[in-house]
Amino acid sequence: MGANHDDHHHHAADPHGRALRLGIGGPVGSGKTALTAALCRTLGPFMRLGVVTNDIYTTEDADFLRRAGVLAPERIVAVQTGCCPHTAIRDDIAANLDAVETLEERFGPLDLVIVESGGDNLTATFSRGLADRQIFVLDVSGGDKVPRKGGPGVTTADLLVINKTDLAPMVGADLTVMSRDAAAVRDGKPVLFTSIREDPSAYAVSDWVTGLVESWAYEHSHA
Repeated sequence: MGANHDDHHHHAADPHGRALRLGIGGPVGSGKTALTAALCRTLGPFMRLGVVTNDIYTTEDADFLRRAGVLAPERIVAVQTGCCPHTAIRDDIAANLDAVETLEERFGPLDLVIVESGGDNLTATFSRGLADRQIFVLDVSGGDKVPRKGGPGVTTADLLVINKTDLAPMVGADLTVMSRDAAAVRDGKPVLFTSIREDPSAYAVSDWVTGLVESWAYEHSHA
């Protein structure tokens, strides 16, 4: 498969009368589930939420969120992809789309549905038929060279989150270099640095998502 992963197969679903669908992707261990938990913890008190998680063979991420008590357990649906995670969020989105629509039918109207991808690589992006907006999560443990490598996940996501900044001194990662290189490949799209260990509510990311949901609701109620 080539480097160009533009989605030619799944057109964006009709946005009217439904929640914003936010995809969260990134490599294994970057903190996607921790970020999802933080968003639920912070936004849950004033937003109507649903979450879909993806794991290849287990329900580990959904189980983590349920144990954390960040959202009512029935609002968290697990998808077992049985294949590479990017396949289920980009190429064959049926299982994820069914899970999203099930949440909307059971608990709607919702304000936000978060779809968390299984751990993948820098090429992972969401189909426009599944996610309206995307967050891509990196962490500093891979070194400060990762943002400059680019890849569709890093360059095209609506928000790039660089997580685990508290580990930067331990792994020799220069956050200034990461910020510079991320800005160079993202053409003005936002980048946020965070440590969910130090900020369990991920306030900067939560504020960004809040603005996104408010804009979505305004645009589609006035369309």
